[in-house]
Amino acid sequence: MSADVGRPADVSAAIAQIVAWGGRLDVVVNNAGMSAWRPLERIDDRFWAEMLAVNLSSVLYTCRSALPHVPRGGAIVNVSSLAGKRGSVNNAAYCAAKFGVNGLTQSLAKELGARGIRVNAVCPVYVETAGLRDALLDPNAPAGGQDVDRYLANFAQGQAALGRLPQAGEVAASCVMLASPAASAITGQCINVDCGVLPQ
Repeated sequence: MSADVGRPADVSAAIAQIVAWGGRLDVVVNNAGMSAWRPLERIDDRFWAEMLAVNLSSVLYTCRSALPHVPRGGAIVNVSSLAGKRGSVNNAAYCAAKFGVNGLTQSLAKELGARGIRVNAVCPVYVETAGLRDALLDPNAPAGGQDVDRYLANFAQGQAALGRLPQAGEVAASCVMLASPAASAITGQCINVDCGVLPQ
């Protein structure tokens, strides 16, 4: 099924259909997101609203709609970003949204812990997807117009302790771990999945 996660009514309808199918929600993963770079003077109201709707508001809407159906022992995992821990050039809107996701994660962990629900986030660095590659082609993006493959390779070699970038499957595996009993004592954490770009 499809839904516009930036619209509360769409999110509520999606949750209702999922619960009708499965009866409850043991795990909720908020993975909707979009990347785009713009300098401050080019951040118009529409761009700002869209970045916040997709990257931040969707997380709140989904958690709010899902909560009545998440049992004790359930887990919420938010896919945030390394951009939620440090700012970068031409990235104010995205960084603000992802900082918000991390704050929401920590706050909900405190709020929902009494119900036995854990809330964590993963913070990947670049993960090579079609959407990221398209976003990096923008002249305002950090690739600066250079070949995207070369940019990502140079970034990995110069920034990542492991000399590479994480794969989508590795980010997914981190989400699975955080949702599993193996993470039963972990909540309120925003865990970097970045091959050592930002050791913490």
